[in-house]
Amino acid sequence: MPAVGKKVPKLKGSTGDGGELKLDSLKGQWVVVYFYPKDSTPGCTNEAKDFRDLYPAFQKRHAQIIGVSRDSVKSHANFATKQELPFPLVSDPDETWCQAFDVIHEKVLYGKRHMGVVRSTFLIDPEGKLVQEWRSVKVPGHAQAVLDAIPAK
Repeated sequence: MPAVGKKVPKLKGSTGDGGELKLDSLKGQWVVVYFYPKDSTPGCTNEAKDFRDLYPAFQKRHAQIIGVSRDSVKSHANFATKQELPFPLVSDPDETWCQAFDVIHEKVLYGKRHMGVVRSTFLIDPEGKLVQEWRSVKVPGHAQAVLDAIPAK
């Protein structure tokens, strides 16, 4: 797991548009990597829409947004289309990205324990170093807090 001030791992993954995204190819700009549990669920939809609605402001700060979940490429494609998301969603079925950022933890849902993605966001600077992390994120106001953490040019 990358620590604040350290370089993030070189990761790659398939995106909902059928392409491949390499995290280290985004050097030179700010990168927001947010992990969420499941496409098309209420909290995840609201989070994606918040990032979507603030996307022009992120672009003004030279920041790329990447959403990551364990859902399939097809699920991501459907979700991105339905919600009109302007940023890539990385499919992580083998949990490579999730494990690299340590976001898979035991959760309890309706009294049953299971391993799941803990909603988390990571801010990476233009040199590829982790500068801030948010764990166990509550959706309301989160996308704005992430935007506020990126210096305005």
